[in-house]
Amino acid sequence: MARIIIIILLSLYINSPVSAKVLPVEAYGKLPVANQMKLSPDGNLIAFIRNHEGTSYIGVIDRLKKTTDFVTYTDNKKFKIDWFRWANNEMLLISAHYPVHRMLRKYTEARLYKLRIDGSEKMRQVSQPKNGERLAQYQNTIIDMLPNEPNHILMEIDYKNGNYPDVYKIDLESKNSRNRLVRGREYISHWMTDQQHRVRLGFGIEKTRIYYSLFDLESKKWRRIWDYEIFDAPDITPLGFGLNPNKLYIRADHQGRYAIFTVDLTKSDLPRTLVYADKDYDIEGSLIYSRLNNDVIGVYHGESENSKVYFNPDYEKFQQALNQAIPNTSTNITSFSDNERQYILHTSSAESAGRYYFGDRDTGELKPLIDEYPQLNQTNLIGKTKHTYQARDGLTIEAYLTLSEHAPAKNRPAIIMPHGGPMSRIYGGFDWFSEFFANRGYLVLEPNFRGSSGYGFKFEMSSVKSWGGAMQTDLADAATWLSSNYQVDKNNICIVGASYGGYAALMAAAKQQDIFKCAVSFAGVSDLEYLVRKSRYFTNHKIVKKQIGDDADVLEQNSPVNFAKNINIPVMLIHGDLDTVVPIEHSQKMYAALKDHDKEAEYIELENGNHHLSIEENRLKTLSSIENFLAKHLAQVK
Repeated sequence: MARIIIIILLSLYINSPVSAKVLPVEAYGKLPVANQMKLSPDGNLIAFIRNHEGTSYIGVIDRLKKTTDFVTYTDNKKFKIDWFRWANNEMLLISAHYPVHRMLRKYTEARLYKLRIDGSEKMRQVSQPKNGERLAQYQNTIIDMLPNEPNHILMEIDYKNGNYPDVYKIDLESKNSRNRLVRGREYISHWMTDQQHRVRLGFGIEKTRIYYSLFDLESKKWRRIWDYEIFDAPDITPLGFGLNPNKLYIRADHQGRYAIFTVDLTKSDLPRTLVYADKDYDIEGSLIYSRLNNDVIGVYHGESENSKVYFNPDYEKFQQALNQAIPNTSTNITSFSDNERQYILHTSSAESAGRYYFGDRDTGELKPLIDEYPQLNQTNLIGKTKHTYQARDGLTIEAYLTLSEHAPAKNRPAIIMPHGGPMSRIYGGFDWFSEFFANRGYLVLEPNFRGSSGYGFKFEMSSVKSWGGAMQTDLADAATWLSSNYQVDKNNICIVGASYGGYAALMAAAKQQDIFKCAVSFAGVSDLEYLVRKSRYFTNHKIVKKQIGDDADVLEQNSPVNFAKNINIPVMLIHGDLDTVVPIEHSQKMYAALKDHDKEAEYIELENGNHHLSIEENRLKTLSSIENFLAKHLAQVK
């Protein structure tokens, strides 16, 4: 078993003891102190995002010189850093997205930048359109890092034909030098390479039909391998190639849950071999590859975002050693050096909302680096527990409860918090949003109502053309279950949601006033007909119509904006003015309808706000506003 020695102190490590009291909003609402810590290929440098007073910096720690330099930054208003990665030991690649408002439409554009960490050059775009080429919306999609050519990468960009990207080999040493390797094909929107760095697979969408095209190594021709209607059959999702170029890993249905298979591409019937399945949950994560042998060693799966299942026994053995070194903690390796001797470890537990370590397998040392939320620790972290309840039709629903220590023994106030999507789900693990409200004395229940992902194709498809239906009654049933089991005052429950969850909160205000005392919608949909109609400007219009529906009467009956006159509980609406996912008009129209009928409503518009509360001051304002709203309309927490 690997020998691991924990070193207790490093200059960036933060751990401030805090008493178990109601904490300031900043403890939860500030952006995490640091995130995305990644090792350079040689393991000598650590790059990370450092957030301070609303500004996000990219810092680089030199472990040998024991210095930290900050190489670029953003205020998160003009643009937001999505992610970064090391191109080589001297250069970072940085993906950023920009909110755009052109021709009466709001949408997002993305760019990829390169930055030499020694400061010898300014940050510049990796690739730009040349004369006669179109301004591609997404210019940040790397499909292969080409480790044997550290100054080159493969990217897909639709400079020639919109939505049909070509594949280019990009020279990172030049200003704008690229070579087109694969010409875009009709309806192919994404490409995948094998482990020998050849473009082998294309993902296509034709209206509502999904298909995949494979480049056959023997015939040297492209052929279609899978073809199905979206929402009508379980998805088949290629995840990546094995070291064997004729072994493709996919996610597909297995006994009612999505599992991992390998496919033999040499045979015409594409036989599958089951690799990993979970009888209770879909496998939703991506593959894990070894930097040493370029083959698949595991898959991300489990209760937290970084949980892993290793297929390779050597990696599993090392993971177990980490688990023993830091017991009662979720331990996840997030970055390796190329030789896999140095690594970055991310942990979370009852004593930390997120902590990074640097590990060295040669010395066995494990050094703490920094806490993401330094004011949150074992004295005030609550955590989620998983429960199940029965919906009124007998369906079993999973939900996560954050049980406040500040709540009274009886007649407790509570929040039902539906997630967005709706084809997504809530996991266990740290969540700054639910922790904040639990710290204020509210019990928080987050149901994975029908239509959520993770529970099989049939369960997830319950959301198709079903907004306002059984998904909505699942939330009322969650409130009833909470009242019956946790001394919650059934007349003292509010519903708080974002995106689809915001829609659900508004529908609850319109049609479930006997269950909920107030409703908060952040970036929520209010008008389904408007949602479908506006989608015609985008390539997924047919999919949106198939998912939401196109029957005008049905859409009208399931749109909260049409029932403002029926709402008799207080409503809060919060929306970012630059939201490119759910247009701000949804909240503006809803607020106007409520005021036309003299209803009790508050509306807050977040300046430069997007769909994800990326700007720190907007996070703080949102938390404080909802806190005040709940304190006003639910029984005061003692």
